Amino acid sequence: MKLGFKEDFIKIYQTERGILILMILNLLFSIGLLVFSLINLNPNSAVVKIGYGDIGGYRDGSWADMLAFPLLAVIFGILHNLLALRIFHKRGGGMTKFFLITTTALIAGTALVLIRLLGEG
Repeated sequence: MKLGFKEDFIKIYQTERGILILMILNLLFSIGLLVFSLINLNPNSAVVKIGYGDIGGYRDGSWADMLAFPLLAVIFGILHNLLALRIFHKRGGGMTKFFLITTTALIAGTALVLIRLLGEG
């Protein structure tokens, strides 16, 4: 019997409150990253800092390159929660918690990179 996303979510809601809390936290953090990255997009700038390399230092680019950060926020918030439902269905609660904690750490790391790039720009 194959369960859909709705049935998996209902099962998580009824039995695994920790996973539900992690999913909500993941969504809230990604919404925060999305809003923060859109506010600081600054399309009027001709050149912005888009990356850091150990050898060459900070790399310059256009503001359109910074669209990667809102895209990552959407991927982390929506796609990763849907993936968490699939992981819960196939692997269980432990692996789902690990995945969601890792995703939350990725969101925090992405926000840190964005903050450092904005500080150098």
